[in-house]
Amino acid sequence: MSLVLEGVSKAVNGQTHIYPTDLELQTGTMNVLLGPTSSGKTSLMRLMAGLDVPNSGKVIWDGQDVTGMRVQDRGVAMVYQQFINYPSMSVYDNIASPMRLLGQSTDQIDAAVKKAADLMKLSPFLDRKPLELSGGQQQRCALARALVKDAGLVLLDEPLANLDYKLREELRAEIPKIFEEAGSIFVYATTEPEEALLLGGNTATMWEGRITQFGLTPIVYRQPVNATTARVFSDPPMNFLKIKKSGGKLLFGDGQAAPASGSFTGLADGDYLAGFRPNHLELRKQSTDALEFTGKLSVTEITGSETFIHLNHHGENWVGLVHGVKNLEIGAALDVYLDPSHVYIFAEDGTSVAPASYATAA
Repeated sequence: MSLVLEGVSKAVNGQTHIYPTDLELQTGTMNVLLGPTSSGKTSLMRLMAGLDVPNSGKVIWDGQDVTGMRVQDRGVAMVYQQFINYPSMSVYDNIASPMRLLGQSTDQIDAAVKKAADLMKLSPFLDRKPLELSGGQQQRCALARALVKDAGLVLLDEPLANLDYKLREELRAEIPKIFEEAGSIFVYATTEPEEALLLGGNTATMWEGRITQFGLTPIVYRQPVNATTARVFSDPPMNFLKIKKSGGKLLFGDGQAAPASGSFTGLADGDYLAGFRPNHLELRKQSTDALEFTGKLSVTEITGSETFIHLNHHGENWVGLVHGVKNLEIGAALDVYLDPSHVYIFAEDGTSVAPASYATAA
């Protein structure tokens, strides 16, 4: 089975939510929609589910055009960020509800509910009402209901966003395992690059109603095809620097120059945009060919084991992520270093010219 979107678009009151989009998802796959708030993730999911009808294009499920088909007539299950359970019903009845609507037998329902409850660690709570559960258990109940529906398409719209850190980490690890045997197409929306990497599978990066890249998650992360994808798939967002290649040198526009090594070696002379992730900025020079920059420190944020440093480098605002607690003077000049092998090269229009050397290393 497959879900194919052919040129689907969606506009509301003259405002475009989804630009013409082509996408093909295969059965048994985990597919992540990664993008910031308002990038179009939920709008695209609603088109997949049949909750909305596209203004143009087709939605094809298993070879059949289902563009105008009601959501009730499609094999779709959806779990939202908010806990959507029936408060007056027990956990058992909540999980069983989609099977009862399908008219399945009592024995079938009982077996499926108990299996799903066991997977979601809800077996001791089947007689309780949802409001008697913790937030994590309520979301597990919603996930279990989606699981027993045996849907061909399962849509998970930021389902862990309202949970505390420990529960999120636990469910992030469990979700791929839980749904692995179901043989459905799973689509998981998130704003967090780390979550996409943990879930694996495929990732579609989204920006302002467009899919900027789709493919295996590690490939999209390590080899972004444009600066927008690189920005989306980096937390904090990727830093950028305008550079000029001239002969064997790189010019940074502020009087700085460095040998054109690493990803820069084979570049034609001209103007480019260099991108690098915050965790690749260093406070100490780690290699002889490291690029050196001086910026003005504006803010530091200590997270416990790491420190975010916010720099202004000749009008460009950069963020660095360094290990340990750093006591640095706000407003002072700060030297930072960057290994050239961690630099991505983009043309001035943002298209990728060369991935970072480490991204293509065996």
